[in-house]
Amino acid sequence: MPAFNVVGLTDTAIQESKERVRAAIKNSEYKFPQTRITVNLAPADLRKKWPLYDLPIALGIISWECWFDDTLLKESLFVGECSLDGSIRWVHGVLPAALFARSIGKKYLFVPEENAKEASMIPDISIIAISNLRQAVTYLTKDTALQFVVPVNISEIIKKDKEKMSRYDISHIIGQDHAKRALTIAAAGGHNILLEWPPGSGKTLLAKSFETLLPDLNFDEMIEISKIYSVAGKLEKGSSLVTTRPMRTIHHSASTVSVIGGGRDSRPGEISLAHKWVLFLDEFLEFDSNLLETLRQPLEDGEITINRINASCTYPAKFVLIGAMNPCPCGYLGDRSKQCICNPNTIERYRKKLSWPIIDRIDLMIRVPRVLESDLHTKSTWRKTSDEYRSDIDKARKRQLERFTGTKKTFNSEMENKDLETILNIHPDAEAFLLSAVTRLDLSTRVYYRLKKLSRTIADLSDSDEILLPHVAEALSYRVSN
Repeated sequence: MPAFNVVGLTDTAIQESKERVRAAIKNSEYKFPQTRITVNLAPADLRKKWPLYDLPIALGIISWECWFDDTLLKESLFVGECSLDGSIRWVHGVLPAALFARSIGKKYLFVPEENAKEASMIPDISIIAISNLRQAVTYLTKDTALQFVVPVNISEIIKKDKEKMSRYDISHIIGQDHAKRALTIAAAGGHNILLEWPPGSGKTLLAKSFETLLPDLNFDEMIEISKIYSVAGKLEKGSSLVTTRPMRTIHHSASTVSVIGGGRDSRPGEISLAHKWVLFLDEFLEFDSNLLETLRQPLEDGEITINRINASCTYPAKFVLIGAMNPCPCGYLGDRSKQCICNPNTIERYRKKLSWPIIDRIDLMIRVPRVLESDLHTKSTWRKTSDEYRSDIDKARKRQLERFTGTKKTFNSEMENKDLETILNIHPDAEAFLLSAVTRLDLSTRVYYRLKKLSRTIADLSDSDEILLPHVAEALSYRVSN
């Protein structure tokens, strides 16, 4: 009896491929075999998902009727979703597929036309874009010569993406020099920062202007981020790469799964989409406390592991956390012009959401005072622009890149404790001062090491090879003054 089955721990999208493939083959004017067909997706214990298997399944069935060039088949990999009319549709996960194809020695990768730019970013593998099933068959039967996708000009993509970026130049913010300095340090060394003070003080605008301070991505970082976006289905159709550092802004109503990742198909969450750079949580203490606690592991390890019954996925999650919070539920505790209406118990319950383990993972805590009305009417004077801050940040970044040559580390915040003994270069007086402060203030060991990393970044911004006492004192000020 004729039958068509797909086995190998598949999801619903792949099970439904039977109908898509059958219709695509018939509407492409090929014969569908009237026999028993079993497609085995090995290994059987690894869950398969998404419709990107449609194209190879369809070609495997058509090979029953058409002769394919064996050499070309062995040297090629195929991904794509079949439409009922035989056209090949866009799928996500093509960038990792291209990297995988290259790693196993494939010469060619057949992809949907809408994925062509994305796949062409990977060197040393030829990309063949196809619009329909019949076109793929003509290539494999050698009736049509292979036509390769011309790699796009990466510099042109970067230029266009920068033009599209919304620019919240930091010079547009009146005052807040202390906060701007803290953001500069955070951008230079990849440190987490928490902004606190009343509504209208400019916390959100400061956070948004942060992306104008971020150093440019190198090509390897672009590929790494784009892989995540490709798997998550966030890479826009027809686009090729993520060329600017992602800043993910999350509303406090977001679920834990959407932030951390997971769900039925174990997709990456917002913390992975913020990889290689910024996760912005506005109204920080309005987030569910359980969600905040789940950030502890990725903040420490730079990755998140999602365990499900049928699979375990590990996604990178090296991000800078920017939190903006009010000091109390009404927002006016300590404000110079408005009186707080919250009682002490309410304030205590509100601030308890900010647990000590989370505080220990934050490097800079800044109070942002509300700008006085008199300051708003003051005639504008010269204020340092984002590009000017970027100049200092780029110099500090250059120091770090030289420091971490030969390693996968790129920022001071990524240093491990063992690195601090060999490459930190702290002056004995600065070390003694830091140890004394840690003892007097009863700071944790984790905070002690984080203060060292922060001091190193401040020293880099000062163009100093050695961490001196003023650098340590400034690092401490971002913690003890709050």
